[in-house]
Amino acid sequence: MSDPLSGLRVIELAGIGPGPYAGQLLADLGAEVICVERPIAADIPGAGLGAVDERGKKSIVIDLRKPEAKEIVLKLVETADILIEGNRPGVTERLGIGPKDCHAVNPKLVYGRMTGWGQSGPWANMAGHDINYLSITGALNAIGAKDTPPPPPLNLMGDYGGGSMFLLLGILSAVVKAKETGKGDVVDAAIIDGVSSMMGIVYTMHGVNVWNTERQSNLIDSASPFYRCYQTKDDKFMAVGCIEPRFFSCMQDLLGVNPDQYGQQHDRGLWPDQCKQLERVFASRTREEWTAIFEGSDACVTPVLDYMEATEHPQNVARGGLTKQGAFIHPRTAPVFESNPHDDDAFIPSVKGRDTKDILKECGYAEASILKFIKNNVISSH
Repeated sequence: MSDPLSGLRVIELAGIGPGPYAGQLLADLGAEVICVERPIAADIPGAGLGAVDERGKKSIVIDLRKPEAKEIVLKLVETADILIEGNRPGVTERLGIGPKDCHAVNPKLVYGRMTGWGQSGPWANMAGHDINYLSITGALNAIGAKDTPPPPPLNLMGDYGGGSMFLLLGILSAVVKAKETGKGDVVDAAIIDGVSSMMGIVYTMHGVNVWNTERQSNLIDSASPFYRCYQTKDDKFMAVGCIEPRFFSCMQDLLGVNPDQYGQQHDRGLWPDQCKQLERVFASRTREEWTAIFEGSDACVTPVLDYMEATEHPQNVARGGLTKQGAFIHPRTAPVFESNPHDDDAFIPSVKGRDTKDILKECGYAEASILKFIKNNVISSH
């Protein structure tokens, strides 16, 4: 059976972060993704080396600064369903491949625009990265200990959660609409919008007076003793997340904690002392000892692994979650479809420029034209 997105053609203008990851996910699910890469991919870690977010994609190298490049990209667009770009507002318009240019040759195209600040507003043309986008949503200030600067949550919350996932939601929604109406759309995916959307639960809890803006003073921001991490005897950590009373009781039983001495679970006045109690208990054994004790229980207590240890955890192994291929660890394709489990024995790495000639031939370019493009440094081919 074919993959869920088999038959979709995607043009991805190469970049970093959320755009390439969105392209990877589309390729993982069966879309044909053609990555239009720069002649020199500076400052992109792993570029051209088969990096995870390059897998499953075709690669064509075009110097978009050359006058002839516009013609080539619009040729690709003619038969595409989706285009993804992550430049500052106005850049693709100046290159002659903006939404209006593309819709002139393909009205059904869904044009996905991925930025941090969005296509409008006073900061739209200002530079930024994940940490900057998080900083104005309230999310960054809600993370970490109250007596330390807020730590950036890698770039998972901004680039990939608020960025890639909302870009894909918009793109695939527009694709469904385009198939019904014959008319494409422009998707303005801003990381600040996506993160703000995900902050809805915090605004809800604030509205019913169970959350406040002070860091490390709320239910699931490491203030409560039953939702935080604890250091073990061997200087590793266990994650505790037993919010529900029955799970909390299970944790107490396995820790050997006396409920009467411990006190009520939701008495916030007791939380500082209860945290200290549990810190002493967890420090009495190693991470592996605690892991064995909590194995198979409903206590919601689990070991905190580093990303290399994660590749060997039985649950991840059983799911085929993380496999080494070349220099990279590859996460499995997600989500999993019952109709097509999609076992990932091996991912086909993308090689920069490998498909340039073949793609141009598919677009109708003769060999002589392709060689002229190469001579004039419009394209590169390997």
